[in-house]
Amino acid sequence: MAYTDRDIATMDTIINRYPRKRSAIMPLLHFVQAHDGFVTGEGIELVAKKLELETAEVSAVATFYTQYKRKPVGEYHVGVCTNTLCAIMGGDEILAGLKEHLGLENDGVTADGKVSLEHLECNAACDYAPVVMANWEFYDNQNVQSAKDLVDSMRAGNPIPPTRGPNSLPTWKENSAVLAGINDGRAGEGVQAGDPSLLGLKIAKKGSKA
Repeated sequence: MAYTDRDIATMDTIINRYPRKRSAIMPLLHFVQAHDGFVTGEGIELVAKKLELETAEVSAVATFYTQYKRKPVGEYHVGVCTNTLCAIMGGDEILAGLKEHLGLENDGVTADGKVSLEHLECNAACDYAPVVMANWEFYDNQNVQSAKDLVDSMRAGNPIPPTRGPNSLPTWKENSAVLAGINDGRAGEGVQAGDPSLLGLKIAKKGSKA
């Protein structure tokens, strides 16, 4: 899809937030994903042109970070953590269950384009293990059946809301725009830091008063 004058103006707004233009590489790549669904060759060339860089410099960033996808993903991109704690708590079984349920392997996309599946090393939410993410939103304390129910709700067009974060699940493109720095007005929705995350802070505060 061609980039409109409005898209270019948005890119300029992102660039103008930084004292050095090249610092805008990462948010601009997220904007490309918000526009195209993944980091396209056209998008890389446009970012390079806007930042006055070589395309190889932009490609180096796009291929280094796993959040940037070089091929289409689903409207809802599901990541299952199988790092140590999540694996012990059932992450391996969840990933295997979703592969079988969806008929996918790692980085696969369902034929309807609704769901893609990725094996992740860590979702940075060990206090809620095992954790599944969808478009980088948290689904805590999952099991095989709840994960299957989650992807089924996505394919039905009515995704289960995240455990924490917004009250409803944004699409891949919508959250890519947020990562680009475009405010969707939803930062205050839902639970932010839950009790397990705050427990250590509460203990520390209690100890300081003793």
